[in-house]
Amino acid sequence: MKGSEAIIESLKAAGVEVVFGLPGGMVIPLYDALYDSDMKHFLVRHEQGAAHMADGYARATGKVGVCIATSGPGATNLVTGIANAYMDSTPMVAITGQARSDLIGTDAFQEADITGITEPIVKHSYLIKKTEDIPRVFREAFYIASTGRPGPVLIDIPSDIQLADIDYKPAGKPDLPGYKPTLKGHKKQIRAAARAIAAAERPVLYAGGGIITAGAEKELMAISRLMKIPVTTTLMGLGAFPENNDLSLGMLGMHGTGYANYAVTHCDLLIGVGARFDDRVTGKLATFARQAKKIHIDMDPAEISKNVAIDIPIVGDARDVLAGILAELKTMKREPKKTALWLEQVITWKKKHPLHYKDEKGAIMPQFVIEEINRITRSDAILCTDVGQHQMWSALFYTHVKPRHWVSSGGLGTMGFGFPAAIGAKVGRPDKTVIDVAGDGSFQMNIQELATAVCYDIPVVVCILNNGFLGMVRQWQELFWNKRYSETVISCQPDFAAVAEAYGALGMTITDKKEVGDAIRTAIKSKRPAVLDFRVKAEENVFPMVPAGKSIDEMIGGHKS
Repeated sequence: MKGSEAIIESLKAAGVEVVFGLPGGMVIPLYDALYDSDMKHFLVRHEQGAAHMADGYARATGKVGVCIATSGPGATNLVTGIANAYMDSTPMVAITGQARSDLIGTDAFQEADITGITEPIVKHSYLIKKTEDIPRVFREAFYIASTGRPGPVLIDIPSDIQLADIDYKPAGKPDLPGYKPTLKGHKKQIRAAARAIAAAERPVLYAGGGIITAGAEKELMAISRLMKIPVTTTLMGLGAFPENNDLSLGMLGMHGTGYANYAVTHCDLLIGVGARFDDRVTGKLATFARQAKKIHIDMDPAEISKNVAIDIPIVGDARDVLAGILAELKTMKREPKKTALWLEQVITWKKKHPLHYKDEKGAIMPQFVIEEINRITRSDAILCTDVGQHQMWSALFYTHVKPRHWVSSGGLGTMGFGFPAAIGAKVGRPDKTVIDVAGDGSFQMNIQELATAVCYDIPVVVCILNNGFLGMVRQWQELFWNKRYSETVISCQPDFAAVAEAYGALGMTITDKKEVGDAIRTAIKSKRPAVLDFRVKAEENVFPMVPAGKSIDEMIGGHKS
């Protein structure tokens, strides 16, 4: 068979059922092979959309997302999506076409050194130079992308390699001597962690996206229940611990709940699992959880003590390590009321610093829209977001109770991510209601994917919190730059409902608070791609907020009078 056909066979061998992409000259052989394949391909309108769809698909399903682009601009258009997947540890394989092997390095038409360009933002990359390497390379790529700390892998394939003949044989088990992820935690460290947990009077579990990746939600819950330990999650960890549980503290950090930030600040033991102690969580490093002994459980040894000094490091799979700690704790003598005073303090903080907002007469408050989405979907939708104020309101005012139901750009903070990611999530989980909460600025960055949603009848509901600003930047300008709104006023807005209708989707403009719930229900029941343009209060801010360089207990706003 041809190399292009071997690519299809290799994708099938990896269990791939759907791919997202856009054809071009250097992937015509691959697309010709797709023509005869039963593999489902979704034609996007911009390659960045393909990468984000593959990302959203992977997050919602736990499978490896796959995107395809041609050489040159097609490949470079994937870069932001690849970087986004890398920062958030999403398993993805990006396949790019390349100029003929004999032309590489000559600045040929649509040639770009995509392996070089993406080197800092991939887990691994391949430039295939021999057709017979295709089965092995694809087998390794999917293995690398999905094991250890997941991430994107890029495969660059010259057009002549796709056209050459190959005696295809499925690849065997990958033989990668230099790649051996640590799965089992060190027993001595696990015992030390269990002893520290048993001795703690003011413990906090700090859970990140690694919990969801490892499928460690049950083990996290078991330890929390057994030892009566409150749990806070990162932005990427939302859904790892149900927020309707009494021991939930919600999200911590720059825009975290007041009670989560106070609990972390005053705890005597902080147990970090699958989280990387990033700057949005820690605030001022010198004062972060300074009273606490710190345990850090992570698959990636490079994250241990990278930002915060760790007392008990454990490298390994979160589920395996937590299961080991749980087993140790069950053998120890426990004092059931040891954390009683601590839990009373947490309850006091929750009562004193609840999430709230001022409801203004005649205005649609953005937080209210999120609460209505939550109420109507009963906390059971897959909620996707772009990046900005609407992202933080979605994180705070939606009740996150299940893993893989929150799809948002964390590390890279990519505007334009949410809508294509929602399309990918709906493709992967057609049984779920999928809602994308967008800003009026971010939605326009990949608005063209309305064509993809309509063409393939993918009923994603987009809820735009339209405030006429690049809201998060405007908030910073208001609070710290004397309200000098330099280029954050979006003065030329399209009629989003009309644009949606022009694409063939359902479009609605909502200006009355009384219409919010009905609009959401109508959109969901329509079973069509839908865009709801909610005209929300223009200068509403996200609170609480930790200013840059401050400790996470030095929050502004969000205090209920």
